Amino acid sequence: MPFLPVTAQEAGGSLDFIIVSADAYVDHPSFGHAIVSRIIEAEGFSVGIIPQPQTDEDYKRFGAPNVAFLVSGGVVDSMVNNYTVAKIRRTTDVYSEGGEYGKRPDRAVTVYTKALKRLFPSVPVAIGGIEASLRRFAHYDYWSDSVMPSILLSSGADLLMYGMGERPLWDLLALVKKGVPFKNIKDVRGTAYLTKFSDLSDKNKEAFKTKAKFCPSYEEVASDKVKYAKAFKMQSEESDYVTGETLIQKHGDLYVVQNPPQKPLSTEEMDRIYDLPFMRAYHPMYKKGVPAIKEVKFSIASVRGCFGECSYCALTYHQGRRVQNRSKESILREAKLLTADPEFKGYIHDVGGPTADFYGDACDKQQKCGVCKNKHCIGYEPCKNLKVHHEEYLDILRSLRALPKVKKVFVRSGVRFDFIMYDQDKTFFRELVEHHVSGQLKVAPEHCSEKVLSYMNKPSFGVYQRFKKEYEAINKSIGKEQYLVPYFISSHPGSTVNDAIDLAVYLHSIHSVPEQVQDFYPTPSTKSTCMYYTGLNPDDLKPVYVPKSREEKREQRALLQYGKPENYDLVHAALVKAGRTDLIGNGPAALIRPRSSALARSNRPAFDKKKKSVNKLYPGVKKRK
Repeated sequence: MPFLPVTAQEAGGSLDFIIVSADAYVDHPSFGHAIVSRIIEAEGFSVGIIPQPQTDEDYKRFGAPNVAFLVSGGVVDSMVNNYTVAKIRRTTDVYSEGGEYGKRPDRAVTVYTKALKRLFPSVPVAIGGIEASLRRFAHYDYWSDSVMPSILLSSGADLLMYGMGERPLWDLLALVKKGVPFKNIKDVRGTAYLTKFSDLSDKNKEAFKTKAKFCPSYEEVASDKVKYAKAFKMQSEESDYVTGETLIQKHGDLYVVQNPPQKPLSTEEMDRIYDLPFMRAYHPMYKKGVPAIKEVKFSIASVRGCFGECSYCALTYHQGRRVQNRSKESILREAKLLTADPEFKGYIHDVGGPTADFYGDACDKQQKCGVCKNKHCIGYEPCKNLKVHHEEYLDILRSLRALPKVKKVFVRSGVRFDFIMYDQDKTFFRELVEHHVSGQLKVAPEHCSEKVLSYMNKPSFGVYQRFKKEYEAINKSIGKEQYLVPYFISSHPGSTVNDAIDLAVYLHSIHSVPEQVQDFYPTPSTKSTCMYYTGLNPDDLKPVYVPKSREEKREQRALLQYGKPENYDLVHAALVKAGRTDLIGNGPAALIRPRSSALARSNRPAFDKKKKSVNKLYPGVKKRK
């Protein structure tokens, strides 16, 4: 199956739909524009793609579509893609040709939609993807440090598809086939729109009064942080297919109307999507290639959604808490396609999703009752109804390992160490370590402070410590030396400098200075971002400490990488201010040397001389001789 049209000559006439994307055109199921375009094609419509338009002539390349324009900000939110957490412009873009920066604008969905509305004022524009989905209501915007209105208002789009867009798209296409004008479609689940009350039908006016729920208005959440937190909680609670209601937020004399959430995809529907005829490559017009394909070309997405519900993660709000999985047969079909690729070297790089070892619903009640509004499936404390199992996922991994031409199957998208520890059957854990780790297993304990972990909705640190111990024991029993690479987040809401010091002390005790530390990044519509902006926990409206100053954020990050010479001054300042000068010295418990010490310049930690060797499961600085 050839690539879809990117020029008028290739289109050979007018098109039904035109997709405008902030990513380069890569026809692979890891890219939203590829899935959407192939679904449209499979439903019998014509479709073309305008990737990363720069000028009016780019937008006008195909002329006006017969039905609608569809706009996406790309795989990653354009602002996250363009800026670091320190609000410094990035210098590369892996989703653009050659990794070159500057081919996508800030707030790409808004820029593209406004341009289309200016050039084609009578043509409907629908927006989707993570950038639009997370901005469907009024939201805190970290980059402008302000509360912004719904992206429906700022962009002028006619319709917004939130969450993963396949089912809303199928429903929209079915209505278009019946002759319903696209601009008149307002009642599809998984969509949102902007309207005046006077423009509603009598049926919808009645629904406004009897069925819909109203969250605090844009004006209220922009001026009152308590109401912002309450609005966020309402939006979070109305995100499940079974229990979610129509939710409305007023913006001046306009209303943002979010229809109830879409139904999760069945296994058969997931298989249908991934069986579409993708080229699995970037378009040949990109002579320098598109770097993002390297990580996913020989990887397999097995699941969607995540019931982990980490507070800082946007996937809960975008993909939902219901885990939707492909069948083993579908996954094996894709694996066989990979092995037939001339570039395949025998290694499947990943089999997973948001969380690799979540496969199927979290509990038996979810099919009928939906996800609980006020309870977590897993997190700081697991629900008693949580189904802990790895049998199906393990069976898939075993079958993949047995395929001809496959040398190794890696799991790189991340496993939940707590979910593994809750499993009484350790077969999966052992086989994961023995067959599916590429020398390093990356896990995300994120912090050691119980208070901070509870705000993150991550498991107690003791669970991670038990996992670490078992991981070491399994490696020893099978004669392997493999590293455990823990990820940590600095400056998360709830984390004080003292919490960061405690984490630094722990890292020092295991002789580790992490190579990577992620500062908390307040992306739209996460619970952690709500706490960051309001200083309140939306669950109970109790105050939460939030590190916001540039100085403190730099100090917390530096403490987690206390052994780096360039961090010495920041670590020293933080320890002095916190009254922890006991950690400055020449003894084995000290994080850093005194300024007067000749070794202070190198800032080499004084690890306990009684230990015979560095814990080899944790890469970091070596013990001083």
